[in-house]
Amino acid sequence: MSAREQWVAFLTIVTKEIRRFTRIWPQTLLPPAITMTLYFVIFGNLIGSRIGEMGGFNYMQYIVPGLIMMSVIQNSYGNVVSSFFSTKFQHSIEEMLVSPMPAHVILNGFIVGGMVRGMLVGLIVSLLSLFFTQLSMQHLLITITVVILTAALFALGGFINAIFANKFDDISIVPTFILTPLTYLGGVFYSIDLLPDFWRMVSLANPIVYMVNAFRYGVLGVSDVNVYASLGAILAFVVAFYLLALWLLQRGTGIRH
Repeated sequence: MSAREQWVAFLTIVTKEIRRFTRIWPQTLLPPAITMTLYFVIFGNLIGSRIGEMGGFNYMQYIVPGLIMMSVIQNSYGNVVSSFFSTKFQHSIEEMLVSPMPAHVILNGFIVGGMVRGMLVGLIVSLLSLFFTQLSMQHLLITITVVILTAALFALGGFINAIFANKFDDISIVPTFILTPLTYLGGVFYSIDLLPDFWRMVSLANPIVYMVNAFRYGVLGVSDVNVYASLGAILAFVVAFYLLALWLLQRGTGIRH
């Protein structure tokens, strides 16, 4: 395929992915917005008034960056894992693989589609947060970079999950038993500096801690960890996950039986 034909194929997959979740927006975009609004009301207003300040900011301001990242993570992951597994389940992925379209074009199309949904939900949550608190963007470039890299990383994670999934139940195991606990323990609702030394060291093994803190640094200017080391680690994970996903797709893992 020529470069132009590959570009057309890539845009076709991305357009299909975007239409897929925008067509059913009451199921894909509205629920996370409602869920995060409840977090703002319960944790920010009701509980936050009793907690007081954290990291030099009122509690609502402190948790907003973490909640935005939580929505980006869950939606970029969820979009790709459900979409690619459906494509695999309907056997249409086999038709794509035997076409002249390179594997990296297929992978890029699904990943960008998931990133768009994750970042769109993140934008919606950010706009909703303005009704509850004031946010000042301290480092815009870092903020945008963290959102893009995090959306890409979890879209890739969703893709790998979908490759190994054999039934619909398999695509909910990782989000339920791995992603959700890691997110809640990722410093969204508290500063890890408040933890005892042992639990702080345990928390540093959680990759979501670095994403949340890097994003919080971009928005508020405070972080519990080194921001540039965090960005480097996220980028390294993205590259590793991309190469793994591409290798699995080219081998036909979980697709060719």
